[in-house]
Amino acid sequence: MNNKTFLGFSLVASLVTGAPVWAAVGAQEAASLGAALTPLGGEKAGNADGSIPAWDGGTRQTPAAGNNFIPGDLFSTEKPVVKITAENMAKYSDKLSEGTRALLQKYPQSFRLDVYPTHRTASAPDYVYKNTALNAQNCKLTQNGQSVEGCFGGIPFPVPKSGLEVIWNFLLRVEPEAVEYGFKNVVLTSDGGQTLATRNDNAWQYPYYYQKGSAQNWSKEYFLQRFSTTAPPFKAGETLVIRDSVDPQQSRQAWQYLVGQRRVRRAPTVAYDTPDFVASGANYFDEVQGFFGMPDRYDWKIAGKKEIYVPYNTNGQVTAAADKAFAPHHLNPDTLRWELHRVWVVEATLASGKRHAVPKRTFYFDEDTWLLTLLDGYDAEGKLWRTSQVLPFVVPSVPAVLVKPVAVFNLQAGTVSNVQAFNGENFRVVPLKPESYFTGDAVAAEGVR
Repeated sequence: MNNKTFLGFSLVASLVTGAPVWAAVGAQEAASLGAALTPLGGEKAGNADGSIPAWDGGTRQTPAAGNNFIPGDLFSTEKPVVKITAENMAKYSDKLSEGTRALLQKYPQSFRLDVYPTHRTASAPDYVYKNTALNAQNCKLTQNGQSVEGCFGGIPFPVPKSGLEVIWNFLLRVEPEAVEYGFKNVVLTSDGGQTLATRNDNAWQYPYYYQKGSAQNWSKEYFLQRFSTTAPPFKAGETLVIRDSVDPQQSRQAWQYLVGQRRVRRAPTVAYDTPDFVASGANYFDEVQGFFGMPDRYDWKIAGKKEIYVPYNTNGQVTAAADKAFAPHHLNPDTLRWELHRVWVVEATLASGKRHAVPKRTFYFDEDTWLLTLLDGYDAEGKLWRTSQVLPFVVPSVPAVLVKPVAVFNLQAGTVSNVQAFNGENFRVVPLKPESYFTGDAVAAEGVR
């Protein structure tokens, strides 16, 4: 497929106008899922020259019982098919995002892309495939696109007709019911130094993907999070609880426990472009996991679909030891895997009457998973300011490709905020907790003991 062409399925004029399409697709388009399209909405066929293979079901092998963690590099014996540097980047420019090109130019002696053979590892449990097929004909945007209805337990818009539908596909991306993991927020400074902002124990739960749930009894909350900081010592014991909903009236509820005050307080500013205090303010809260929160600050438009090099199957990077994962100004190129994939390019521009520190953003969403892989952010003068590398990794026991860690580059300041880095930590799929665990009251009860 030519990397500048639009997808050949019946994507109407809303692709280029950005006008919302509120209705679900018809039966004929829905029937393309599992036929011309994968069950989650990617094109099954490979590209013209075979550098992107056909999807063959993804990674679905089941590890031994209890191994609900991230395996290491799944393709450790492979060698790069090309290494892209500042010297040869012009040859590959049409397959590089603007942010990737900027990093090659900014760090010509150290930053490079090791591009490996493409593996379309995307997969999901069968119940997710079934729910996605139902969503295709039943899910709709509501409240001017700031909410959804008729969806549950799968990708809401596998045949998207607008940028809003694509961002909702990411926000409601495939997840296990519950996970726990430790993470570090590591800041790389402009002088080449490295600072541990915080180390944390984290629990996430995804009511939208409860196997015993349904669209009828879903609470409209799509994730619950609670984590506690363990380092550095002066922050140890701090706790944050976040609950996100598709209901704009309660889109984010957050509570913070501060050890020095020995009390829990509401934290309404843990959102949008508020500096992320968990990462010493080195990124904004909505840059966590690539994009984290409601889409209401922007107008969203599909700019096209193309083939570019993106981080993918990054198990080797996210499981690398902490001293191997980072270079002075970026992720260690020796551990980061890049592949050629088809992505949806979505442009987000500041909506009328809204404010945000980053008034324009360009998103690159993987067609097979709807995961965000790269994100470029522009300042008020239209100059590239920020770029993020999101790290999709495979968890065969789910099965799914997931994202958590992200490297957020401030190109003007020369800093990098590595958010929710797993390196040296444990990640595991776990049983559900009572939802009362994810409340300010629960944190307060534990804090006074």
